[in-house]
Amino acid sequence: MSQPPLPPRSPAPRPAPAPRASNRAPGAASLARWSLIGVALGFLLPACGLSMLIFSCFAGSALAGMSGAAAAPMSSPVYGEHVSGPVSGPTVAIVQVVGPIVSEAQTSPWSTSSQAAAADIIPLIQHLEKDPNVKAIVLHVNSPGGSVVASDRIYHALDQVDKPLIVYMDELAASGGYYISMASDYIVANPNTMTGSIGVIAVFLNAEGLMEKIGLEAEVITAGEAKDMGSIYRAMTPEERAYFEKMLRAVHENFMQVVAEGRDMDLARVRELADGRIYLAEDALELGLIDALGYEDDAVAKAAKMGHIEGEPRVMRYYPGYSPLAALLRGVAPDWWGNSAVAAVAWPEPLGPSPTLLYMWWP
Repeated sequence: MSQPPLPPRSPAPRPAPAPRASNRAPGAASLARWSLIGVALGFLLPACGLSMLIFSCFAGSALAGMSGAAAAPMSSPVYGEHVSGPVSGPTVAIVQVVGPIVSEAQTSPWSTSSQAAAADIIPLIQHLEKDPNVKAIVLHVNSPGGSVVASDRIYHALDQVDKPLIVYMDELAASGGYYISMASDYIVANPNTMTGSIGVIAVFLNAEGLMEKIGLEAEVITAGEAKDMGSIYRAMTPEERAYFEKMLRAVHENFMQVVAEGRDMDLARVRELADGRIYLAEDALELGLIDALGYEDDAVAKAAKMGHIEGEPRVMRYYPGYSPLAALLRGVAPDWWGNSAVAAVAWPEPLGPSPTLLYMWWP
């Protein structure tokens, strides 16, 4: 007789595994999380701060020139700072020419040197000439001069202005700084201004003696007998020096004619004064090279009067209109621009490897 099948056996329950011992301190996980959060914040906060700074720069560029009027478009070549007077209405515009006069602006956004670039100043002048609110312009000059060509370009642009143009001379308005002032209708100079220096200079280095001492010789190959005139590697011949002197005399003659026309003086009288010397403002006034001694406020008041502005004028100081980011990088803002013509000076670029003709006081 067969046995009935046995019921299936249930597997015996396994004992629960004992908890593993942890080597971490009770607050280790929390500490790790907060450490990660701290690292993340360390990266994010500076980025957020930079973003806010850039945004404020954009906002400042949009609002700075408003002063009660519509903001200029971002492509506008000017940046305006309200100086005094009403926030809108007839305006006296102040334009600064500070530092050596050069043709092109510095390309490095990190440069802190003051230069007066024709490429910046000319569009600014043309913009203000077309602005119907601007009734007169004050050119604030603080410059030892610079490039002959750049000075002439700025002078030509100023000469096209069909509005009262008053020059205020600060510490230094010499040579090219004086040359551009000849386009003005009236010149006010600080009592301690140095001006004049009606002349031309060109500098040619001669390293021939030094090269002989160190045993260095340059092999210069030219096609054309005069191709290396003014070379640093040799002294000029008497004929070459006479040729360059003739060039400088021609440029000097142009300078004197501009002064004679701008100051309504006899050319023979200008020749007597145009030996390159610097004049203190008081002497310049006696000689007829300027019109009055005073300060920027006096120049603004004269400009307002000549611009037929009744009551207190709206006074704005204008700068080249860099993009907001470029302005941030260059440090260009109304209160950050240097007012010294000789502080942090970077001499004109052509004074590097190649000589150039300069309307510049360069003792």
